[in-house]
Amino acid sequence: MKANAEKGTTNKTPVTGVHHEVQNLSDRLAFTFVKFLRFFADTFFAKRYGHRAVVLETVAAVPGMVGGLLQHLKCLRQIRDDEGFIRELLEEAENERMHLMTFIEIAQPSFLERALIMIVQLVFYNCYFFLYLLAPKTAHRVVGYFEEEAVTSYSQYLAEIEAGRHENVPAPQIAIEYWHLPATARLADVVKAVRADEAGHRDRNHDFANALARGKQPVGHTT
Repeated sequence: MKANAEKGTTNKTPVTGVHHEVQNLSDRLAFTFVKFLRFFADTFFAKRYGHRAVVLETVAAVPGMVGGLLQHLKCLRQIRDDEGFIRELLEEAENERMHLMTFIEIAQPSFLERALIMIVQLVFYNCYFFLYLLAPKTAHRVVGYFEEEAVTSYSQYLAEIEAGRHENVPAPQIAIEYWHLPATARLADVVKAVRADEAGHRDRNHDFANALARGKQPVGHTT
């Protein structure tokens, strides 16, 4: 399912300036873990936002696929309908993968960054798999906080572009087709579209975590 440039902007909350306040131990663990990842990214990439996006989008594409798989198995065991939850998780994973494909066109990763991608994905996949298996609410909260940081990073990236410190290159063709951007679109337009996607994932994963905290089955937007 293709996204569009306005995805994420129709949620009840704005694209930027949104934060789920830590309310319990589960939230604290999720928030601390994400802040650790943020410290690592800031230390390694600094203001190389294009390269940061390549590595982090590789990680961001993992949770939706893991959650979709485990929810699929859970629904099979319980012999019940998923109410669109699985489809939305898989579409989230696909959307994040398209972010990666886009930024690979913009910032060609080096051999070291490709090696880092393999290591980070290996570690993160296994950690997230067992986290989701044991504590799906916390897992969704992790993604919600992760996406909060993504929105912040893309806002900083956009500010650098608009200030002229990063060249506002033409948008890759893959981005123009995926988000239905005009042929004259530039990098700033791509960053805005990606940021809106991340804001949508942020809000939805916090909603999923809230639903699970209330003992309810999350319902997907695709129903």
